[in-house]
Amino acid sequence: MFALIVVGFIVLILLANAINILQEYQRAVVFRLGRYVGIRGPGFVLIIPFIEKIIRVGLRVVTYDVPTQDVITRDNVSVEVNAVVYFRVMEPGKAIIEVEDFLFATSQIAQTTLRSVVGSAELDELLSEREKLNKQLADIIDKETDPWGIKVTTVEIKHVGLPTDMQRAMAKQAEAERTRRAKVIHATGEHQAAEKLLAAAKVMEQSDITLQLRYLQTLSEIAAEQNSTILFPIPIDLIKPFMKFFKEK
Repeated sequence: MFALIVVGFIVLILLANAINILQEYQRAVVFRLGRYVGIRGPGFVLIIPFIEKIIRVGLRVVTYDVPTQDVITRDNVSVEVNAVVYFRVMEPGKAIIEVEDFLFATSQIAQTTLRSVVGSAELDELLSEREKLNKQLADIIDKETDPWGIKVTTVEIKHVGLPTDMQRAMAKQAEAERTRRAKVIHATGEHQAAEKLLAAAKVMEQSDITLQLRYLQTLSEIAAEQNSTILFPIPIDLIKPFMKFFKEK
C-alpha cells in the first residue's frame, strides 16, 4: 500500500512537470538536454520530465519607460529628456538564445540611443521636429535589437526639461513675437482703412450732392448723441462764389 502511494506521488510529480498550459500570447522555448529543439504553444504543451525544459516568452507589446536622461544638445543646451519605447518579441528562440536578458538589453539600448540622438540635435529641432527624432530613435533601436528577434514598433519622446533661464528666454521670445504680430495686424488694418477713406473721398469729390448727404448724415449722428451743440452744414453752392473769389486773388 505504501509503495502504491509512493508510485502515485511520483506519477503526480512527473505529470506536473510534463503538462504545461500556455496562454494565447505565450510561447514555450523548448530545450532537450540543453539543446534548443523548437517553439511550442499556445495551449496544451507536453514535455519529457527532467529531459526537456521550457522557458515561457510573452509575445505581447512591452511598454518600457526610459528614465530621464541628462543630455547636452549640439548647440550646448543642457536638457532632461525621457521617452517611452513599445516593442514585442517576434522570434522567441532568438530572444532567449542570442541575449541573456532581452528586456534589460533592450532598455539599455533605448537609453544610450536616446542620449546619442538628442545629443546630436539642436534645441529647436528637439522642440519642433519631435516626430523626426522619434522615427530616428525607433529605426536605430529596432536595428540593434533585430538580431535578438525583437521588433520595436514605436518610440515617443515624452518630455523635454529645459533650464529655468532658457525657459524665461523662450517666454520673452514668444511674447516679442506676439507683439510683433499684433503691430503688423494693426498696421495692416490702418493701411486698409486709409485706402477705403481715400476711395470714398474720390467718390465724394465727383459729386457735390454726395458731400451734402454726408453732412446730413453727420448731423443726424450728432443729434442722436444728445449733444448740446448742433452743427448745421452749409450747402456747397453757397460758398462756391467765395471760393472762386479767393482763388482769383
